[in-house]
Amino acid sequence: MTWSGQGEKMGHKIRKNVSNFFFEYDTPRMVLVRDKKVGLTFRLIQFGVLCYIVGWVFLYEKGYQNVDGIISSVSIKMKGLAITNLEHVGTEIWDAADYVFPPQGDSSFVVMTNFIITREQQMGYCNERPEVATCKSDDDCKVQISRQSQGESNDPPLSDSGVMTGNCTAFNATIKTCQVYAWCPVEDDTHVPKPPLLVEAENFTLFIKNSISFPNHHVSRQNLVESVTSSYLQTCIYDKDKDPLCPVFRLGYVVAQTGQKFSDIAYKGGTVVIVIDWHCDLDWPARFCKPSYHFHGRHDENPASRGFNFRHARYFKEDGKNKRTLFKVFGIRFDVLVNGEGGKFDIIPTMTTIGSGIGIFGVATVVCDLMLLHVLPKRNYYKEKKFKHAKNDQKKTMNIDETLPQNNSSLEDNTQDIQNNSGSLKIYDTCWSTDKETQ
Repeated sequence: MTWSGQGEKMGHKIRKNVSNFFFEYDTPRMVLVRDKKVGLTFRLIQFGVLCYIVGWVFLYEKGYQNVDGIISSVSIKMKGLAITNLEHVGTEIWDAADYVFPPQGDSSFVVMTNFIITREQQMGYCNERPEVATCKSDDDCKVQISRQSQGESNDPPLSDSGVMTGNCTAFNATIKTCQVYAWCPVEDDTHVPKPPLLVEAENFTLFIKNSISFPNHHVSRQNLVESVTSSYLQTCIYDKDKDPLCPVFRLGYVVAQTGQKFSDIAYKGGTVVIVIDWHCDLDWPARFCKPSYHFHGRHDENPASRGFNFRHARYFKEDGKNKRTLFKVFGIRFDVLVNGEGGKFDIIPTMTTIGSGIGIFGVATVVCDLMLLHVLPKRNYYKEKKFKHAKNDQKKTMNIDETLPQNNSSLEDNTQDIQNNSGSLKIYDTCWSTDKETQ
């Protein structure tokens, strides 16, 4: 064969392949099996997938929506009075300015429920407490007894209350302790008042004001919904069943919702979390977007350190000297957290969800194929009908190509529908034929 003949043959093959690429369509071979077990299994799986897509993905999870997170701000206000009558102190009235820390109304705050008071402290020399620094001689008071480090030399040595002078002096008639330079007298916190001094805090009220926005959907809301008016706020108290939208909470009710007893948590303090949930379907009008409140307590499992406490001081001057009244405060820490999301219809997640659902329908085909080819008694017969094995005889093909006329060859598509009614099986196939034309 000359070079020109080979080139013409190569060009013909290229044209044929290009033509086939653009003008041919192939589809998988279909095998129709009339079997009750396989057919019923196939439809049941499809029905289950359909229920999952429609019921769970679309209706429950709202897979057709674009979900947006929230931006939130919280402010709080406490109200309530408590009265104490302590020895050497007298009768005192405590209001929100005295028992709320910090006073700015942040989303995390502490309500004092109990305290240990050390009055009229001033800088000077006094004895450390016996449980901290007992001694028999001055040498015992020259050793660091505080975990705070002053460097490698630990000079001067420290105690829990101040700087140790190195002198061992009488604490009382029977006990000696190390002398310290500190705020004197040093605090004695070994005895916590019981019952709590501010047990009236159970009836204090907490007003929560929460503002949120869904930035992508351009929707803003407050927990002061349309039904909350000025007159309503003056009388309502939150109740999850009777008044779930009131933003005024009684502290005793909040603690009870966490499964704790107020007098127990008020004794040495604790932590309560208030969660405001906003889960809104923004396909509906914004007035239907309303908050729900949930309450959680953080329980101290380890008895080594229970409760919540910190120290607070009130400073003043007397006779030209700086003095202070020290409080070891036990209280309930409240953390107000805001969670939520808002969903609105969007075509992109809708199409994505539909496409995923269509793909899941393929599970039915996989399961039924496994039954057909590996479980049913006629599995070998079905394998023969499902898989068509073609042998490629390269030499014979080359001979056929050489005998075809170079200028007048044509490939005709002859599509036949073959219905094989052997047993319960129907096969739909496409056949190709090559005819040699003569001029």
